[in-house]
Amino acid sequence: MDLYSRKIISWVLSDTLESKWVIEAVKKAKRARDTNNPLVMHSDRGAQYVCRDYLKETEGMQRSYSKKAYPWDNACIESFHALIKREWINRFKILDYNHAYSLVFQYIETFYNTIRIHSHCGYLSPDKYEKMYWEELKIIELKVG
Repeated sequence: MDLYSRKIISWVLSDTLESKWVIEAVKKAKRARDTNNPLVMHSDRGAQYVCRDYLKETEGMQRSYSKKAYPWDNACIESFHALIKREWINRFKILDYNHAYSLVFQYIETFYNTIRIHSHCGYLSPDKYEKMYWEELKIIELKVG
């Protein structure tokens, strides 16, 4: 999740807690943002976030970890997990992995990032909020340049 816009940048659904899935999500996020800017990667202290492969994949990033047994440090993503369950997943009897994947995809890609408004974003969707940011940045660059 991008904390500026609350946009879900990358996600992976898996049936295990193996670190390879976290690594895949990090790689997807890097490709999605295609950035050389400094990044902060925040997570809890789960084994998959402190293993060698994760440390290698996030090399050059500022790693930020929640305090032990303190989910409030990760409030934004914890809130998102509650939202996706309350607003979407709990409406369905999940049949299998493919059905679960489809439900998560639908919520994130066709509603949460694109339509669902957020008070943090001035009651815009994450996509619209980011678009507005980039448009304002271009205007400032034109005035300065």
